[in-house]
Amino acid sequence: MRKSVPLLGGTLAVTLSLALTACGAGADKTSDSPSGSYDKNATVGIGSLYEPQNLDNTGGGGQGVTEALNGNVYEGLFKLTDSGKAEKQLAKDYTVSPDGLTYTFTLRDGVKFHSGKALTSADVKYSIEKVRAENSQSARKSSFDMVKSITTPDPATVKVTLSSKSISFVYNLSYVWVVNSEAKDLKTSEDGTGPYTLDKWTRGSALSLARFPGYWGTAATNAKVVFHYYKDATALNNALLTNAVDVVTSEQSPDALDQFKNNPNYKVNDGNSTTKLLLAFNDRVKPFDNVKVRKAVSSAIDNKKLLQSVWGDHGTLIGSMVPPTDPWYEDLTKVNPYDVTLAKKQLAEAGYPKGFSFTLDTPNYDPHPTAATFIKSELGKVGIKVDINVITPDEWYTKVYKNHDFSATLQEHVNDRDIVWYGDPDFYWGYDNKQVTEWVKQAEQSDTTDQQTALLKKVNRQIAEDAASDWLYLYPQIVVANTKLSGYPLNGLNSQFHAYGIKKS
Repeated sequence: MRKSVPLLGGTLAVTLSLALTACGAGADKTSDSPSGSYDKNATVGIGSLYEPQNLDNTGGGGQGVTEALNGNVYEGLFKLTDSGKAEKQLAKDYTVSPDGLTYTFTLRDGVKFHSGKALTSADVKYSIEKVRAENSQSARKSSFDMVKSITTPDPATVKVTLSSKSISFVYNLSYVWVVNSEAKDLKTSEDGTGPYTLDKWTRGSALSLARFPGYWGTAATNAKVVFHYYKDATALNNALLTNAVDVVTSEQSPDALDQFKNNPNYKVNDGNSTTKLLLAFNDRVKPFDNVKVRKAVSSAIDNKKLLQSVWGDHGTLIGSMVPPTDPWYEDLTKVNPYDVTLAKKQLAEAGYPKGFSFTLDTPNYDPHPTAATFIKSELGKVGIKVDINVITPDEWYTKVYKNHDFSATLQEHVNDRDIVWYGDPDFYWGYDNKQVTEWVKQAEQSDTTDQQTALLKKVNRQIAEDAASDWLYLYPQIVVANTKLSGYPLNGLNSQFHAYGIKKS
């Protein structure tokens, strides 16, 4: 199973071209529509391994809160579609000043929160500031460091002034959920503007959403969706086989796929993933402050064999932080190739001819323990001793992310366009290349998308040359559903799962 900690459910994203069109719920890349009629009053069962830790996306809610609530319960000024396009949502229109520093947004008319309160500019201002707040746990927090001021000239207008240009500012706003500024206790309740309201959350079991009759846009095509949560992939697959759920958001047991592929009642869909599994070094500390050590470790691990052992014929090797769906993607798998002889040579050149020992902090959910055991075996062949320290997601957040108290760790990063974290020397892995930091800054302040792409390709190449991390593989995105279902998302962009277009015949 795969389960991300809250900070990695978001990203300091950078965008290329944006498709900005007026929309309600918007268009995702989804499964085909049914040939016949469908039940508008249907309840759709969604099977997932990712239960929210709470319901607040700035308060450590985790991957599960994004999957269940993003786009379903909460909306933003802009929406990030399943294909990675930013579309106008609660923003009716907007303008940008000639110097690129002032954005003026006009809000859509007639939008109400689930509580009945009308949407105003004060709510938008509050929501952006909530992400930027000192106690915010959102990884998007630093995406808004350039915000100088937010004013509300009238209830329908929001004006944001930046201290420096940000080519991805509109794209980043798609990650900001607009919440009622007067709402209380958003960790256990909600007050959004989306097509569903929170019906019931039974911790450890299920979370249900009901169609919101006062929704401003196109109504959901089903009356209710229920996210059922399971502890492991086997239980999840059994739930689908016994019709306890209608669709699995992300299949985590490739060995179980044949039972669905050979059954006419189910459809197996291969979509595009943005989730990378990383062996992340703490580049601040010995021996991982040495580039040759990092390159040696990367070359000592057979990533292809690891991928096949976990996913069979699914998944992709990419050799970097950038998935093929990002505009600045290049196949960099040959930069640090699997080569045990080369790894031993690099270790000797780094001053560790007999290897060394280190502790690998490993999250306690699959595939991390499996990957850790494999890495330990591989590195043992070049004289490196690995002690595996299994920790919970909460322990990982405190020990690794906040305190930087680690030598190396395993973690997945779920978002697209998140290469820019390598431009932040304060990020948990501590990679500090001043040229990369400058390229990331220049890319963000680019005048054109061509400039931005060229700069981020340089970043991608440099972090690979420096083996800033070992990017083990890109997850596959496998959605399995009952053939009675259609309209469900196919891609795994940032863990979101828009349910409002699902139809059940």
